[in-house]
Amino acid sequence: MGSTITEKILAAHCGKKVVEAGEFIEPKVDIVLSNDVTAPLAIKEFRKSGVKKVFDKNKIALVMDHFTPNKDILSAEHVKFVREFAKEQKIKHYYEGGNVGVEHALLPEKGIVVPGDVVIGADSHTCTYGALGAFSTGVGSTDVAAAMATGKVWFKVPQSIKFVLKGKLNKWVSGKDIILYIIGLIGVDGALYQSMEFTGEICKKLTMADRFTIANMAIEAGGKNGIFTPDEITEKYIAKRAQRKYKFYAGDKDAKYAKTFEIDCSKIYPQVSMPFLPSNAKAAKDVKKTYIDQVVIGSCTNGRIEDLRVAAAIIKKGKKVNPNVRTLIIPATPDVYSQALAEGLMKTFMDAGAIISAPTCGPCLGGHMGILASGEKCVATTNRNFVGRMGHVKSEVILASPAVAAASAIKGYIATPDEI
Repeated sequence: MGSTITEKILAAHCGKKVVEAGEFIEPKVDIVLSNDVTAPLAIKEFRKSGVKKVFDKNKIALVMDHFTPNKDILSAEHVKFVREFAKEQKIKHYYEGGNVGVEHALLPEKGIVVPGDVVIGADSHTCTYGALGAFSTGVGSTDVAAAMATGKVWFKVPQSIKFVLKGKLNKWVSGKDIILYIIGLIGVDGALYQSMEFTGEICKKLTMADRFTIANMAIEAGGKNGIFTPDEITEKYIAKRAQRKYKFYAGDKDAKYAKTFEIDCSKIYPQVSMPFLPSNAKAAKDVKKTYIDQVVIGSCTNGRIEDLRVAAAIIKKGKKVNPNVRTLIIPATPDVYSQALAEGLMKTFMDAGAIISAPTCGPCLGGHMGILASGEKCVATTNRNFVGRMGHVKSEVILASPAVAAASAIKGYIATPDEI
């Protein structure tokens, strides 16, 4: 019996020829990630261990992205605590202030994560890096503390589910629509502690931005990780960025899968996930007229330059956002911000009446830069729409692609790009 791509990567990092689903392993890690919310606890636990030095100062990334710039005294204290640790340990990959970006967009962009890696992060959306053909998964802060000390992590090898994406993409359908459709199909626990492997003819045509979006939301189906087999598109993206040598892995034809889903993408239209679960997905065109108060275009899911280009094209066509809708544009990294400025996208957004933010997670987790009041509704390109996710427990978040979010900002209600 052959091995999946996930099993091959994990086996290589355990020094084994083969690992099997259900087996407990202790692989070496290539990158250990934490942020301003989760790093303080990890550092405190690291201190308790008695270990004086991290296992490798070049393999730890600390990204102060959730409440940046510091929104209050507590967040400032958290960042100060992490900054002092980073200086003490001479951590190479420490990001704060003008060089900070949303961690899961920043690390691939900087070439810190590369294909074939094993990456853990004290953030559930660490699964994003599977788009590169890496095994990446979210863990708790105590696991990060142990990994910072030992360079290893302990967990069970997940079973794999194969998603074969076939057919033809309809107009305006993006990676966000594909993953919302899949989560709607299998549910928020449909891939619980399993590896979601994406393959098929459609995958070969998806941009890296779309792949990052799909892998990012594997956790919303309960997945341990999401992963793509790297190809020419991956090579083109990573070759000019990689800070280390990398390796492309591919699963065997006779690999064992717990389940296989064949997804006919020609049946997918621009999606929205209505409150209060990502699995509450449906075609945007089938949603009754729902007026909104806010739109957020950004996050680790959809804050890349490709996302901003789509949103800007639609907003430029509509000229002005609805005066009743606060429209927030949040580029995921400084490089994305700079490129959007150079391309004139920011002028388009500002001329339309949108608000531009510095790179931050901000409103996605109800942090800052767009908190919702009671009764308010927001269409967001973020990844979660749980009760109270973006503010008041009586507010609502509707997940959507940048295209649907931009169209909704113009119309003032949930709308499709074809309505503009």
